Amino acid sequence: MRSVLEGLKEEITRRRALLITPFAFAGLVAISSRKGSDSEDTTVLASDSNSDVTIVPFTDTGERLAPVTVKKLIRPNAEWRKILNAEQFYVTRRQGTDTAFTGTYYQIHASGLYRCICCGNALFSSDAKFDSGTGWPSFSTAIADENIHVHKDVSMFLERVEVACRRCDAHLGHVFTDGPEPTYLRYCINESALRFVRFST
Repeated sequence: MRSVLEGLKEEITRRRALLITPFAFAGLVAISSRKGSDSEDTTVLASDSNSDVTIVPFTDTGERLAPVTVKKLIRPNAEWRKILNAEQFYVTRRQGTDTAFTGTYYQIHASGLYRCICCGNALFSSDAKFDSGTGWPSFSTAIADENIHVHKDVSMFLERVEVACRRCDAHLGHVFTDGPEPTYLRYCINESALRFVRFST
């Protein structure tokens, strides 16, 4: 009887270990990534600071202007921390994510445009905004393809497409292919990465 109980205890212990291991591993990855992020070198490389990008500027009335070529905006993390609040820094400079349904922008239906919180680059228009039911501001298209860039993101053990600001590389969110017609895209964007500007009259 004792050997049966001991065997059962060993099996339960083994199963617990198997269940706990993935969560423990994920926790270690998160901790190490945050630790590495805080201690990473924030020196601005000369080659990066001299790079040019072409963006499309928009006025606060929503008027599209001619494309312009500007210097890429690169700052050391110490400077970003002075400019941004803790949540904005975590999202835009550390690829973080806002908690769903905690902001206000996903509920806003006013006319205006959404600018990058870091550099003011125009990113999305209220004309492309829709209620996705996800708790994050969602858009069917960017205000100008030149103003954003996308690339593969394999963090969190998933393969996604990250959306970033072309001017300053701020992390904005991700884009998915379950949006409405005609683009069928859903730009799922963090409120902490945006600044809403109502169209002035």
